[in-house]
Amino acid sequence: MIEVRNGEQGTPEVSNAMPASKAKNLSSLFRTAVKTKITTTTAAAAAATTSSSSSFSTPAQDATLKHFVSSLDTSSSSPTASISNFIKRRYVKVKSPKSSSSSRSTKTSFSSSLPILNLDPLSDSEDSTKQLSREISSILSGGESLSSPDLQGADDGEDIAEKVLNIPWFSNLSHNHISLHRKELSRERKQKWVYKSSQGNRFNRLISMCGQKLGTETTIQVFGKLGRETGVKEYNALIGLCIQRVRRSNDEDVALEQIHMAFRLFESMREQGFQIEEDTYGQFLLYLIEMGMEQEFHFFCGVIGKDNPRSLPRLGYYEMLLWIGVNNEEKIQELCKYIVVDNGGDDSTLRENYLLALCESDRKKELLQLLEIVDIMKLSSPNSVANIFRSLGRLSLESSAENFLMAFKNCNYEAENISNFISSYVVSVPNLAVEDVISKFKNFHAKLEVTPSSSSYAELITYCSDSLKVHAALDLVDEMCEVGLTLSIEVLHSILHATEESCEFNLVRRIYSVICRQDMTPNNETFRSMISLCVRMKDFEGAYGMLKDLEKMNLTPTANMYNAIMAGYFREKNTYGALMVLRKMELADVKPDSQTFSYLISNCDREEDIIKYYEELKHSGVQVTRQIFMALINAYANCGQFEKAKQVVSDKGIPVKNLNEIKSVLVSALASHGQMSDALDIYEEIKQSGSNLEPKAVISLMEHLQSDGELSRLLQLLKELKDVDYWVDGCCRLILYCVRYKHLSSAVDLLKQLKDIFCNDEMAMEVLFDEVFSQVGESEFTHLQIGLDLLQVIKDELCLSPSRKCLDFLLNACVNAKDLQSSLLIWKEYQAAGLPYNILSFLRMYQVLLASGDHKSAKILLNKIPKDDIHVRCVIKACQTSYITSKSTKGKKKNKVKRKG
Repeated sequence: MIEVRNGEQGTPEVSNAMPASKAKNLSSLFRTAVKTKITTTTAAAAAATTSSSSSFSTPAQDATLKHFVSSLDTSSSSPTASISNFIKRRYVKVKSPKSSSSSRSTKTSFSSSLPILNLDPLSDSEDSTKQLSREISSILSGGESLSSPDLQGADDGEDIAEKVLNIPWFSNLSHNHISLHRKELSRERKQKWVYKSSQGNRFNRLISMCGQKLGTETTIQVFGKLGRETGVKEYNALIGLCIQRVRRSNDEDVALEQIHMAFRLFESMREQGFQIEEDTYGQFLLYLIEMGMEQEFHFFCGVIGKDNPRSLPRLGYYEMLLWIGVNNEEKIQELCKYIVVDNGGDDSTLRENYLLALCESDRKKELLQLLEIVDIMKLSSPNSVANIFRSLGRLSLESSAENFLMAFKNCNYEAENISNFISSYVVSVPNLAVEDVISKFKNFHAKLEVTPSSSSYAELITYCSDSLKVHAALDLVDEMCEVGLTLSIEVLHSILHATEESCEFNLVRRIYSVICRQDMTPNNETFRSMISLCVRMKDFEGAYGMLKDLEKMNLTPTANMYNAIMAGYFREKNTYGALMVLRKMELADVKPDSQTFSYLISNCDREEDIIKYYEELKHSGVQVTRQIFMALINAYANCGQFEKAKQVVSDKGIPVKNLNEIKSVLVSALASHGQMSDALDIYEEIKQSGSNLEPKAVISLMEHLQSDGELSRLLQLLKELKDVDYWVDGCCRLILYCVRYKHLSSAVDLLKQLKDIFCNDEMAMEVLFDEVFSQVGESEFTHLQIGLDLLQVIKDELCLSPSRKCLDFLLNACVNAKDLQSSLLIWKEYQAAGLPYNILSFLRMYQVLLASGDHKSAKILLNKIPKDDIHVRCVIKACQTSYITSKSTKGKKKNKVKRKG
């Protein structure tokens, strides 16, 4: 699927979706559903002509609906006009003096293809309504649980959310009073809710929760009852939820229903008078492109273009993506010719969008042809030009990139933009080492005699950080500072993140030095991250030093900063140090939060301490979040109080949305403490309730379910892991299980599945094989045969070469088994795999020969082993002591026994 990143004219990416055959069926079903709905709508309109006209279609609207049906009819012989032709007509209309009236008449005549939403009522159940109210209250007030003091104590016992639900439904207002009422509602909402900086995340969570539990239509009603008008943001989120469900579903009926709902939301937006922008139509058009639904695509483009003529050039971008997606070469060439022919009109932006779609789809042949003709220096924005340079980078067209850069230089184009084009190109070149990317960046600037800009440096530094090349990123930071360029704190945040990911924690001192030297203005997150890195390298003194420096920066310490230090002490099993953090928080007048108490509770080893901290939490007014419930479960499990751990999930304060996650933590805690029977019982309860165990809990079950005879259960657990990363983790664990208990066929099947996922990533497969054969090498001699069988599978069925480590581990298994014949076969495998013998392979083979009693061959091999290294001599002596001296000692004892006899 082609996705567009927010904030720029995006880059296409491909993802799996419903098969093409299902897409075809879905398209047919969609047309049928629309026809049926239109018939119903027209009949309803005829029957209710004398009633409220706002709820039904006009005759003109019915004509439009019938036209829509005919346009979707596959038997129709008239092809759908391309957007380029449609736009040519629209530009004439837009430029005419009557454009505004024409636009108004368009909105009147081109109305909804579906009836206005008839919202289903909420559940009649008083309990469910109250529960929903509490859930919404919890999210909008920023909390995780239902026990927040802010949500309690409403007048007359009435819940605060229930008060908000009594606000009138916004859509009942006439359009004349919308603006005034919007302001009134805004003021009223501000009196009831406090929207903090994280409102966006809470809103998305709320949309997702309501959409999944209540359905899309009822969600709109809930927002109306909340006094929150259904605006563009709400509609976009709900349409996105519909598209997401379609992609996840393999059921054609479900997919049809969700597309139908997305279309109804789309039409409802138009009826409310909202302008249809790309944030709304983009996600819907991209899905139609993905499914190859051409006629539907053109219908929706027609609706969008008539409502919002300004969107016409951008729709050309999607049209080109459509023809590329369905491999319609004729249409692609037709649009390419349209790009080339410049008639001096106002459609240059349309041509630009066609060109950008080609660039982002990496159509090398067409792109090269067009770039020879089109003057990219006339493109409307530097960002469009940067996208072209990114495409040149992905296609490794360095000569073309250099020619264009030189042309920009010769026409005195702005130097900062040229520098940005260079960075856009070099970071997009595939299979290039970071060092080479930096070298190419500098060479281009030197050749063009252009000074690098702050933004081009920032892009290059971010690229290095994403590649976890922290040293290179910091070297670039130093270069920026030397030439006096401005460094943003956001760039340093990307480096801090890479420092943590790459485990190069000591580099935090260098980063902090840059902040101090450049007199930068860090924020609380900057310091939290740096304190965490100090703690990770056990520099607690340095972490406390940064806390002291906060005052110099006019910043106030936060609980998160102290929490990072406390977590470090607990990792070191230093309870005294962790409790001292709590004392320092008190002296600094920093209130502990739920994360602080979760650390304290989860690290308790006595039940009295658990109760003490939980009482302190409630007394301090800290909200009981899901982390607290999880901490209680783990703490009780650590204390051996498994029944009390199980009772935690019965707490009425647990939000419904978190219950499954908390139960999953309970499963993990019980499994890790040997309570496998109880863990499996709760796992079965979760399945029977229609929920799924969290991936981490599944991995925990697989990790501790290691007795023989559990293969079928482990395979079932593996099927429950939908996320690829977790599945790979579980699969690797299961392969090791199969090797341990000699389930060869299952191990081979799993290895083949892993190879399909890793594709050509031989490095990843090599790491897995090394782990598998290490288990063979370290186990008893009985595992040698399955190791040899797996070696044959790697060569014959997976068509891979064994690594040196694999063969080394197999030789070690031959030592344990004293199997001379197998060792000779493995010895030949080194040569077959192109692996020269080294000191370790010689020593292992020498050990095998001695263990199997072939002293003559061992002596010959010994002469070939270099003995300059003292460690080599020690190993040789240890082998001789184990297999020669011990044997002769046993022989002497036997002779003594015979003589006494």
